[in-house]
Amino acid sequence: MQLMDLRFSRRTYLAMRALRELLHAQGQLAGGVLADRIGTTTPFLPQVLGPLVKAGWVESQPGPGGGYRLAVSLADVSLLEVVETVEGPTETGECVLTEGPCPGTESCPVHEAWLSARSELKKRLQAVSAEGMFERQAS
Repeated sequence: MQLMDLRFSRRTYLAMRALRELLHAQGQLAGGVLADRIGTTTPFLPQVLGPLVKAGWVESQPGPGGGYRLAVSLADVSLLEVVETVEGPTETGECVLTEGPCPGTESCPVHEAWLSARSELKKRLQAVSAEGMFERQAS
């Protein structure tokens, strides 16, 4: 029997770890140092940080003296925004039961329950700032 998987991807996990490291860094961190601290490889780091750079939350300086630094206050970035920036939108238009498009006109047996659960999850993830998440984690 296969269980439903509601975990974040490894890339999201690494992105969260990178944001935590950059939050506590004094200035910029070299790519190799950051990769070591979050438990990934230097070649994979751009895949992890690319969405965060594109969102404008992290600045990237290429070259021998380059690295990564935070560009915004993480108090202004919600956990939902981090997840959706890395994973993509939480609302895909797919039916969770039929693995096809949700017709909207005919509800499947779990339609209302799923919409309610997804709405509550999004609300709770939106209510937590990335900075607040890291503060809770440290205590």
